Amino acid sequence: MLDVSQRHDLPDHLPRGLYQSISWKKDGSGFYYSLGRRGLGRRIYFHALGTDAESDPEIFGTGYQSENGIFPEASADGNYLLAIVTWGWLKIELHLQDLREKNAPFVPLIAGIDAKFYPQFAGDYLIVQTDWEASNGRILRIDLREPVREKWREIVPEAADAIRSFAVIGNKVFVNYLHNATARIAIFSLDGESLGQAPLPADGTAGIYGRYGRDESILYFGSYTTPYSIYRYNSSTGKSDLWYRDAVPFDSENFAMRQVWYSSKDGTRVPMFIVHRKGLALDGNRPTVLYGYGGFSASLTPEFNYGAAWWIEQGGVYAVPNLRGGGEFGEAWHRAGMLEKKQNVFDDFIAAAEWLIANRYTNPEKLAISGGSNGGLLVGAVMTQRADLMRAVYCWHPDLDMVRFHNYTKNNNPPALFEYGNPADPGQFKFIYAYSPYERVKPGTKYPAMLLTSGDADTRVPPAQARKMTARMQAATASGLPILLYYDTQAGHAGFKPISKVLEDLCIEWSFLAWQLGIE
Repeated sequence: MLDVSQRHDLPDHLPRGLYQSISWKKDGSGFYYSLGRRGLGRRIYFHALGTDAESDPEIFGTGYQSENGIFPEASADGNYLLAIVTWGWLKIELHLQDLREKNAPFVPLIAGIDAKFYPQFAGDYLIVQTDWEASNGRILRIDLREPVREKWREIVPEAADAIRSFAVIGNKVFVNYLHNATARIAIFSLDGESLGQAPLPADGTAGIYGRYGRDESILYFGSYTTPYSIYRYNSSTGKSDLWYRDAVPFDSENFAMRQVWYSSKDGTRVPMFIVHRKGLALDGNRPTVLYGYGGFSASLTPEFNYGAAWWIEQGGVYAVPNLRGGGEFGEAWHRAGMLEKKQNVFDDFIAAAEWLIANRYTNPEKLAISGGSNGGLLVGAVMTQRADLMRAVYCWHPDLDMVRFHNYTKNNNPPALFEYGNPADPGQFKFIYAYSPYERVKPGTKYPAMLLTSGDADTRVPPAQARKMTARMQAATASGLPILLYYDTQAGHAGFKPISKVLEDLCIEWSFLAWQLGIE
């Protein structure tokens, strides 16, 4: 631990563990933190600087299970502490402690409601984004001095566009909407008065961060053709200045991003972003990578992707559909692609591939599909259902043996049970088994080329799934195309790698796709 003001190491040391969401006391004397312990699940502890971490007291969490996420959030004024309890991506409870009172208990602030509540402090008020009685989201204001439900006030009502996030900056509320999967940031007063919009350069991904009572904030922006950029934004004056942009040797003017809409199997209209060189001839023969995710309410919005940028520079096409299961169109869109409706996600992705082929962007010999984690499940399921649609599959850190995924590692990613269902439940086993990629592999099928990746340190998705699937695919395929496993004994699920390792992984991924689709 480092004292950044004095620039010297502190004697405090936390033992190895799965820590999340550290929140400091106002006076800097210590901090609250979330720690997961095997067999207990998550708990909130307090560490006083200069003490032995082994004796840190547990202050919240007893009675909750391993599938619950539990996180602390202290107010900047030092008056309040929130304990935030999650049930996957479906439900959030908030419990409040008044830090001005010695040994004050946590009291339920929001509990017993089947909805999500994302909080930010604003003095004695709590500003909350929720999908409670609003699938696309709305913003509430709760007076913490009188927090009874009857006194909650809606300051931003539900709109046609879904709310992705919000920030309280200065004395205003900035609401980040998704309009057809691109960002739009609207501004409101703390009373809910509309104050216009924050300017954005184009359609893409944006976000804004700041603090209550302070006007200066950070606004970021990027798209498939615009490198990541950071602006200093003054919430009082609306002035915005470019502060940083990734120095990428990429000529944005030579490339185009468009959005198309297509019909899925059940008639649902689904949008898809397509990126390529300007003036691309649609001859049905373009090497094309179709990337997807479709789960856990995650929204795929246009962000700069270094591998995709290289791909389109070589004349390829990069396509990203906004599948059901994501959060691009609110909670209803998410729930339309989870549990017994998970097949909708695969149908949406299959329909995207068929649209690209029918509209002469590519053909099955020039099409690859790519996805990781839940997206690895996506491409595994689509490959086993429609092996005729693609030449290659890149599948990283995937869930694939869905009837056993919860058993490979004890307490491995329990929140996934809320999204996929629990195969130990006979009623849920039936729909999980129906699409589970490992169970759907058929010997003698001409499967596309496949590169799977995983690693021993993956604590989110059991790496045994990638190993098993590789062996089964190698034994079953009749196409003669390679089935490969890239396995790193030190790699985790995602992130936190040295830049040299990031570059190595990118080179392996895109070299495989280029090899299979004929880009030299």
